[in-house]
Amino acid sequence: MTSTPDAPALSALFGRFESIFGSEPDGVWQAPGRVNLIGEHTDYNEGFVLPFAIDKTAKVAVRIRDDSRIQLLSTFGEQGLVEADITALAPGSAKGWTKYPLGVAWALQQRGIQVPGFDLLMDSDVPLGAGLSSSHAIECAVISALNDLTGAGLGAEDMVLATQKAENEFVGAPTGIMDQSASLRGSSGHAVFLDCRDQSVQLVPFDAREAGLVLLVIDTKVSHSHADGGYASRRASCELGAQVLGVTALRDVGIGDLEEASGLLDSTTFRRVRHIVTENDRVLQTVERLITDGPAHIGPLLDASHVSMRDDFEISCPELDLAVETSRAHGAIGARMTGGGFGGSAIALTPVGHEHEVRDAVVRAFAEAGFTAPDIFTVTPAAGATRLA
Repeated sequence: MTSTPDAPALSALFGRFESIFGSEPDGVWQAPGRVNLIGEHTDYNEGFVLPFAIDKTAKVAVRIRDDSRIQLLSTFGEQGLVEADITALAPGSAKGWTKYPLGVAWALQQRGIQVPGFDLLMDSDVPLGAGLSSSHAIECAVISALNDLTGAGLGAEDMVLATQKAENEFVGAPTGIMDQSASLRGSSGHAVFLDCRDQSVQLVPFDAREAGLVLLVIDTKVSHSHADGGYASRRASCELGAQVLGVTALRDVGIGDLEEASGLLDSTTFRRVRHIVTENDRVLQTVERLITDGPAHIGPLLDASHVSMRDDFEISCPELDLAVETSRAHGAIGARMTGGGFGGSAIALTPVGHEHEVRDAVVRAFAEAGFTAPDIFTVTPAAGATRLA
């Protein structure tokens, strides 16, 4: 259970559902957001990633209906009650946060699963637009609920693929499988070492606190969207690189192949390829260091990852760069942007006792630069999606 809500909070969610929909929900499910420790944009290149589920979650209270009607409501925002028909779902037919639960229902239907109408109340404390995968948290909570309530019997790997289909085809975001895998397969005190080619997972110990460290998340408040052109163009560059190099995916290109690749690719495509190839190598090194030496020894790999994303993949922004540079200058042992890029959050692995210095320095630096004040908080590795009631 990622962060067990106290009984009054769960009771309040039940009560609100009943007041809106007229009876109690069939249950409540939750799924966490995620932080990617290292391994950015490697997932759709069939490479390696090392995310972990965090102690911030999306919760959904759901009740199955005896007709084809869907009613959706979020506890935040101003969209109000949204209605749809389970028989009329199609890509492009939904807007706002409802794209995610409706996309999941559509993707299950595409797998031949009979999904009835349902009522759903969603409550989430995963920051929006921060690169912590708030959308996948919603999707994973919803697919966990519908999997249970329909008796579909899908395992974690199939739920990962179904939510990816929802993202790619219903929402229109060309994402890989990392976020769903972390949210569905996470474990307390561990990072999820995922091979995106075969979905194999190894849980790697990552207990920063035990190592005398905390992991700070610095939400720059620069919102991003995976459905925008920046993310899609990076993916297209990777596909072009793989095609020119004659490989199935950039996973098949090694460090030793880069010199030859530089002569075959245009300069921009080569830099995109170099990021993926070196990032895969950094993931493998990070896993090895976590297992043999512990979290205190991964800082330089985090730093190198950020430089690669800033210069080769070009997905950083001034706010992210300032957060990383300031964190490192005030005591963090390693820092990088995390998530899809073009905004969102940075992470800073920081010795216990120095976190306040890092926080204060980053806030001052943002104010001096005229940026919106960041939101800074700690996260710890938590368990994956689960049923609460």
